[in-house]
Amino acid sequence: VLLPVSGQRQSAPKLESVPRCGRFSYGLAILLERHDKVSGTKLAALRGGTSPDAKERGSDWRANGHEVILGTIVQTWGSSPRPPGAMLAIRDDGLVAGSISGGCIEDDMINRVRDQSLEVDKPSVVTYGISKEEANRFGLPCGGTLQVVLEKITDDESFRELLKRVEQHELVSRSLVISTGEVSLKDASSSDELSFDGEVLQCVYGPRWRLIIIGAGQLSTYVAQMAKALDYHVIVCDPRAEYADTWSVPGTILSREMPDDLVVSLKLDAHSALVAVTHDPKLDDLALLEGLKSPSFYVGALGSRLNSKNRRERLLLFDLSQSEIDQLHGPVGLSIGSKTPPEIAVAILAEITAVRNGVPLHSVGVNESKKSSEGATTTVCAV
Repeated sequence: VLLPVSGQRQSAPKLESVPRCGRFSYGLAILLERHDKVSGTKLAALRGGTSPDAKERGSDWRANGHEVILGTIVQTWGSSPRPPGAMLAIRDDGLVAGSISGGCIEDDMINRVRDQSLEVDKPSVVTYGISKEEANRFGLPCGGTLQVVLEKITDDESFRELLKRVEQHELVSRSLVISTGEVSLKDASSSDELSFDGEVLQCVYGPRWRLIIIGAGQLSTYVAQMAKALDYHVIVCDPRAEYADTWSVPGTILSREMPDDLVVSLKLDAHSALVAVTHDPKLDDLALLEGLKSPSFYVGALGSRLNSKNRRERLLLFDLSQSEIDQLHGPVGLSIGSKTPPEIAVAILAEITAVRNGVPLHSVGVNESKKSSEGATTTVCAV
């Protein structure tokens, strides 16, 4: 996997980084009827954040009569393990999904749920890490403090409606009144963000990140598995029966449509990525012709530098502008010396992650703390 010739690749513009409360179709679905049907159910934090420890753990929590407490980080001070918008769900027997601290605060809340000392009859606000001793107790780094809104889930219909709308790739704002527990939903815009004034918590929920993989071969298997771990909704497209018939990655969707037809039908948006890895221009180019016209944050194709150069020349023969073709990432993946299919998959997902997070590809691998400390005369978080 090689980086392209200088000047051929441009970094996509950084997506808006306003606090979001998660991509909801793998979020509060765990509280409703889909927890036992979705592989790798997770509560996501800010866009791109994940909670990989939330796995399938049984059937519908709420439908089975369990009480569920939802915690949402609304504000942080200093260094904190998780950002505003990170979410945690705790069942009445202590089972947990999601993360707000990486472990220590979760353990405290689980113990309090189990000994019934954590009662949330109406929404409440709790703060962790106020004192140095408490910060040390909960493992908050460098004196970090975080504020969490806790609420007991009672309005299942509201959550089902929220889940349905986000699965349809809508942006939805959910408001919670702390004093009454009243919940309301409304359409949101890309400029809306998480806000909390002490009385009303507004969370903006958006669609999950999607990854469309063209080709169902061995490399696609590793790409799909890693993308699932990163909380992508993975769709694999391969009209070739010899590959499609052997596809077996759980939790992914397999399409046997022609790639261009699928890409058009999916209506790719800024939360979508497309990577073509068949090595067959008759399939890869069909997908790229449509993907490069879309608002997708990433479009890439496997191939050598020469093949990538030839591909760009072919694409110019169709109804694509030079600026659209310049958005193509090819050869796909970061240059990390990848040789085997798993290594190439790591390189591909690493590049997609960098682009999604707005990291200039020329700076990938440069330690941020080292860059920020150059020329600095003060010590941050000194021990």
